[in-house]
Amino acid sequence: MTSAADKPSHLDAGLAHLADVVDQRRDAFKAGQADPKTSYTALLFSKGDDGILKKIGEEATEAVMAAKDARNSNLAPEQQKLLVGEMADLWFHCLIALSQFNLRPEDVINELDRRLGTSGIEEKAARKAVGKE
Repeated sequence: MTSAADKPSHLDAGLAHLADVVDQRRDAFKAGQADPKTSYTALLFSKGDDGILKKIGEEATEAVMAAKDARNSNLAPEQQKLLVGEMADLWFHCLIALSQFNLRPEDVINELDRRLGTSGIEEKAARKAVGKE
């Protein structure tokens, strides 16, 4: 599997390209140019917020189960491949949700960049403090 040192330099561009495709398909669905019977992406958008978010929950559960299976099998290559596939499914469905709410992966990357160098414990405490105000 890929290490951090092997991170593709085009990672952000790849996510942006996938988001562009999702946005184009969302727009085609909204314009009546994509049929939910023949396009999985159109089918997802046809289910609205609740259907899209429910699908993320399902995919997250499948990713968790694949991770547990990978760990229990001492990271056998076939289990690693299954885990990567489930994570790809989860990321895809997250791109659908971002598009549904007129957001982009760049928004998520910017937020992660903002958090870089901040303790996760401190960052979570700051979010809780803002919520109490």
